[in-house]
Amino acid sequence: MFRLLTRFCLMTIAAAIAYPAVGQCEDTLKLAVGAPNNWDSGVPDIGRRAGIFQKHGLNLELLYTSGGGETVQAVISGSVDLGIGAGTGGVLGAFAKGAPVRILLAGTTGASDLYWYVPAASPLKSFNELAGKTVAYSTNGASTHITLLALIKHFNVAAKPVSTGASAVTLTQAMSGQVDVGWASPPFGLDALDEGKIRLIARGSDAPSTHGQTVRVHIVNAQALAQRRDVIERFVAAYREAYEWLYDNPDGVRIYADYGKVSERLAIRIRDEFLPKEAMSPERILGIDATMRDAIDFKFLQAPLSKAQLAELIQIPPRAK
Repeated sequence: MFRLLTRFCLMTIAAAIAYPAVGQCEDTLKLAVGAPNNWDSGVPDIGRRAGIFQKHGLNLELLYTSGGGETVQAVISGSVDLGIGAGTGGVLGAFAKGAPVRILLAGTTGASDLYWYVPAASPLKSFNELAGKTVAYSTNGASTHITLLALIKHFNVAAKPVSTGASAVTLTQAMSGQVDVGWASPPFGLDALDEGKIRLIARGSDAPSTHGQTVRVHIVNAQALAQRRDVIERFVAAYREAYEWLYDNPDGVRIYADYGKVSERLAIRIRDEFLPKEAMSPERILGIDATMRDAIDFKFLQAPLSKAQLAELIQIPPRAK
């Protein structure tokens, strides 16, 4: 049996050399990803297309969700091993309630990629005018949810947050008047903005509390981490390599454009205007004290996590020397 398995794997390795996209002897990891086509959540798929994860002996199965809240639930349930782009405040709250979730990598720091808009014909001109108006976010606990609450707090306006799901579904609801204000993140909606079909009413960065905060993180099921640590650490190494490659290799823009179904010109705009390299560094969770204060204000946490709890929650592997 051992000889047959060895022979099979040798044959598979030979096939992988001829066809790098195929890896029959790779370890499989299941990922829940917060949004399709986005620059930040696209790193695993882009890295897979570039052959980086295969080089680390990994096969990724990707499940796209309607937002970070669904991503967290998929990881907690164990239906996936990893979650990409979960809202940090929502993760803190889930962990505090005993959920088997750990932070594996930082995702996105700052919220300049998130924006809120109205149809061109809307009488609303600014966020200050949203008292009593319905304002969209994706799912409970997602970065869109927490950033919207931060905007409402900053502008001191009694808007009504409404969970509307993914960007495309939200646009339908906003254009049909089911909600007054929609949300989106690049690349979605940029063409509509440029064509004047919708008008920008706020960006996530308009809320000062989001500055310097890691608003999205990549998470792992605690049991998967304990039982498959070597595989998970290879994922971390591959993710770091894919992140560097995306920004530093000219082919990064080309492959993202194909993945995101956008032009290379728009891909460059998204990278430079909305998600510069520093904003997506996976190495450190920034502004954790401020994030916990916001999570308490927004009822995701009852009290700050202790240093021991944070050490258990945040398990970013050190870089190999």
